[in-house]
Amino acid sequence: MDKLLSNLIIYRQANEESILSRLGNIFERFHSGADTPEHLKNDIFTEIRRLLELATKYGFDNNLWHNYLTYFIITNENPFSFTYEKTGKQDGTVNLFAENDFSIFKKLFDYDFSEIEKKLDINCFSIISDYKAIPKREQIYNKNVSEKVRALSREIEAARNGSEVLEAVSGFYKSHGVGTLGLNKAFRLKYDGGSVALSPITNMEKVMLSDLVGYELQKNALVANTEAFISGKPANNVLLYGDSGTGKSTSIKAIVNKYYDRGLRMIEIYKHQFKDLSTVISQVKNRNYKFIIYMDDLSFEDNETEYKYLKAIIEGGVETKPDNVLIYATSNRRHLIKESFKDRNDTQYQEDIHRSETVEEKLSLVNRFGLTIGYLKPSKAEFENIVLELARKHPSISASDEEIIAEAHKWEMRHGGISGRTAQQFVNHLSGKSE
Repeated sequence: MDKLLSNLIIYRQANEESILSRLGNIFERFHSGADTPEHLKNDIFTEIRRLLELATKYGFDNNLWHNYLTYFIITNENPFSFTYEKTGKQDGTVNLFAENDFSIFKKLFDYDFSEIEKKLDINCFSIISDYKAIPKREQIYNKNVSEKVRALSREIEAARNGSEVLEAVSGFYKSHGVGTLGLNKAFRLKYDGGSVALSPITNMEKVMLSDLVGYELQKNALVANTEAFISGKPANNVLLYGDSGTGKSTSIKAIVNKYYDRGLRMIEIYKHQFKDLSTVISQVKNRNYKFIIYMDDLSFEDNETEYKYLKAIIEGGVETKPDNVLIYATSNRRHLIKESFKDRNDTQYQEDIHRSETVEEKLSLVNRFGLTIGYLKPSKAEFENIVLELARKHPSISASDEEIIAEAHKWEMRHGGISGRTAQQFVNHLSGKSE
């Protein structure tokens, strides 16, 4: 194994702490006789444990060694993988180097561990090559990554040589991308030693637009804008405003689920992080994806000034906002920023002689969103329709429509009033009782 790894070119290890790099070091010590069997066994077991932890996180199964090597290839960000992400496989000399590396990975796939297992009296490599994972709920592991890794792993297993592995991997890069951004739908900001990075959200809700009953005009407007964005056409930043519990956030999550396979990604950011918006955008502007910067429940109090960071990003400073980034925000306030009567009275309060300009600056933020979509509280009839539509998705609920509606109104009077959220909570309650 150590000799194979030393011949890699494009995928030569940059991270010496990776499982593959550390195993290569162990095998080098094994073949040179530079370490004791007990020490080698201890180090091997450490890497096997790390591999098992990765397998649990991503739901790997069958051959964990193959799954790991595939995961390594998928997440390895280098000039070659970035180029194939953007253009797909093209003719070029670099393909010769890539084919060399993938021939090595094919040999690593088929590596015979029997020698080291026999001499060290271990069988851990044999066990992980025929592994049966414990069934887990999707919330426990990243199913989205798991399915992609295992599918490509099977393609590489079936490949006869490095050329066929190159075809499979380059096709994956073009279809799904490279690294963390390629494998995950949504991200939040992570701070590490003063630097800002994107951290995957691995358990994003799998809601679809059809799960949100009603609001067809609103959903259609959001779909049309996102469709234009994904297709490379001009599109607008979007503000979804209106009453609480009407489905604003659900609509944005559903949009990401709908267009994920076409390269849409979401970055969730909070108000206190607005100062880092420029840094985040600089990290994603050259990637082959479309990004929605998602701001939930956006509003500003009178003394808060973070809105100026947001205005600067939307308007564009010296550097223009890239074409692959849009901002989608939700708010219960139509104008985002709290106004007071003090703001509106130019004569009574003289401490700011340009108060009208101050008010205008605050209220102008909403105008920076080219598309504003209102999600208003449903009427009584609309609420009843939402309840019945949601209830019909639960076969366990056998009550009549009249009984369901009567109980729904009792529920909403005790639980926050009429809204789509209240309707969903009532149906969850009713389904739980029925089951």
